[in-house]
Amino acid sequence: MTKSTWAVLLAIAVAVGSVGCATQPPASARAEANADPFASVPPAAVRDRLLALDPDHISGRDVRETLAKGPTPRIMLLHGGIFPVYLLMKSFGIFLTRMGYPESRIRDPGSGDWSYSPYDDSALLVGIVAWEYEHAGLRPMLIGHSQGGMQAIKVLHELAGDFAPSLRVFDPLTGQFEERTTIVDPYTHRERPVVGLSVAYASVVGAGGLAFLMPNQWSMADRLTTIPDTVDEFTGFSIDFDLVAMDYPGSTEDYRPNGTAEVRNVELPSNYNHVFLPDVAPLALEPEVRDWIDAYVPGGKHDTSSLPAEARQHILWAADVWYSIKRHWCLEAQHLVRAWLATRTATESPAR
Repeated sequence: MTKSTWAVLLAIAVAVGSVGCATQPPASARAEANADPFASVPPAAVRDRLLALDPDHISGRDVRETLAKGPTPRIMLLHGGIFPVYLLMKSFGIFLTRMGYPESRIRDPGSGDWSYSPYDDSALLVGIVAWEYEHAGLRPMLIGHSQGGMQAIKVLHELAGDFAPSLRVFDPLTGQFEERTTIVDPYTHRERPVVGLSVAYASVVGAGGLAFLMPNQWSMADRLTTIPDTVDEFTGFSIDFDLVAMDYPGSTEDYRPNGTAEVRNVELPSNYNHVFLPDVAPLALEPEVRDWIDAYVPGGKHDTSSLPAEARQHILWAADVWYSIKRHWCLEAQHLVRAWLATRTATESPAR
């Protein structure tokens, strides 16, 4: 890495560090983590608006006035493997909070970290997914950058049982594995294995390439582009010319499902930088850019010519991921509210 690159990273560290400097998450994060899943069901007025939302068309107002006041899935950010690129994923986390996502549902409820390392045990991340679903009744979302993208896909394969037949629950509050390989499903109230659980959404950008040199990722050599059924929707992003991920026009192998997962492949322009792509926190501060992101819908061509030059180097990725986050945020919240309403109806029905 050149001196100029390190200088830029240091500048990012200073800029990002000025926002959200605390090493522990807000107290609400710990309270939420121990709550009954249905405790996050909002009052009737918000419930009605939530159930009326179209998941495919969520406005900025919908986020502020409805989604942010109801059940919110945990987002697990996975940063790349070279220090200090975790600061870039922190920038993306701050972008999400500025767009309206609750900070406590991004930062780890135990450590307060904004993102997870690709050198963490993938079984630990699976254990957090299981713990989170059991406690919140909402399936998490995984977003990985560079080697963190490989790790996200590895988590999907772990959930599918491709590496081990059973996996333990991990409690992020204590930082310890629990001595159990099952959870109690918050909807059926029945015991079920950790293996076989799923996440709502996962996306990766710049996965593969030089990261295959790391021993912890060798097991992904024949699995990286195959997406198992342990995710509802997966988006794989590649940059047209990416020396780190070894992607260039005509070289990229598309991600593909091996079952029912919905898989999208999205190519980003060649002027997007592999390393600095997640540094998007400033985008949410510019009204014109923010409005463009909120109005974004995948598919077709998107005119970015009127946007600031800096925004044009990140915005297609940031907008696409934000669109999918809003969509699955809405779907998971609606599912939880409908389950709560069904429970209320059942308990209030007269006995026969």
